[in-house]
Amino acid sequence: MSILSRRHLLAATAALALSAAAIGTAFAADVTIGYQTGADPAKVAQASGAYEKATKANINWRKFDSGADVIAAIASGDVQIGYVGSSPLAAAASRELPIETIYIAALLGDAEALVVRNGAGIAKPEDFKGKKVAVPFVSTTHYSLLAALKHWQVDPKSVEILNLRPPEIAAAFARGDIDAAYVWDPALGKIKETGKVFASSADVAKWGAPTFDAWIARKDFAQKNPEVVAQFVKVTADSYADYAKNGANWTPASPEVAAIARLTGAKPEEIPELLKGNKYPLLADQLSEALLGGGTVEGLTRTSAFLKEQGRIDAVLKDYGPYVSRTPAEQAAKLN
Repeated sequence: MSILSRRHLLAATAALALSAAAIGTAFAADVTIGYQTGADPAKVAQASGAYEKATKANINWRKFDSGADVIAAIASGDVQIGYVGSSPLAAAASRELPIETIYIAALLGDAEALVVRNGAGIAKPEDFKGKKVAVPFVSTTHYSLLAALKHWQVDPKSVEILNLRPPEIAAAFARGDIDAAYVWDPALGKIKETGKVFASSADVAKWGAPTFDAWIARKDFAQKNPEVVAQFVKVTADSYADYAKNGANWTPASPEVAAIARLTGAKPEEIPELLKGNKYPLLADQLSEALLGGGTVEGLTRTSAFLKEQGRIDAVLKDYGPYVSRTPAEQAAKLN
């Protein structure tokens, strides 16, 4: 048997190392994640690279202005995991897109609101008749606006409802082109500078139409990469747990708020109050009957029925269960 020289041994070792690195790179998952500009505790983990570290995936973060845009990107296969509101999620499930809900990101409250422009002449619900109200169509705020009008017994056909994305809403509001808008931050903070809050999603929830935000995944990606999805859920849950424990210290001058401001475009001094405007369910909450254990399915069913009533979707499914999965949260609960 021939004996390798030292030089040959070193060369072989280097080649093996390169091969191992190449194999590791080849097996690293590539994932594009669609996020939005609302303030939430997980933005801190996003900014720090915690998701990349935990999932060991090559993550491409893409910012979107609305859930409808996220859904379109997921449907095309360009995005594998995305952040959407309950209304676009219900619409997507009703179209039987290959998606599943993996984490309820927020139970929406004051962080989404209907703001009336100063001087628009809107002091009571019936004053919305004939006014221009902007909202991103098929969003949680669109759903909440329609639900509020129904609660007030104002015919939505009597209101000029315009489909604008959040940045367009802020610009149109500043120009005086619209009379009111229902939106989230950072656009919400901008229009509140020259307007007043008429109602929030916390109010609409009390009137029987609660809304939520969720992380969803393409089913094919989740099936092929269960570890990545489970780690994604765990990082999100850990971020929420940290906020629940230490949120009182997240001041405008704190590094956590600075990280959220960089990703959202919201003003640091506004972020602590924005965070208080929603509820962020922890991992145990996700697994409960109120959320992924059944409540989310019921929520999607109710939302879809309302969207059909409003002519926004063609049909309501008999069962929305296939579009909600507890599995990633169950797997995340087992991770150290």
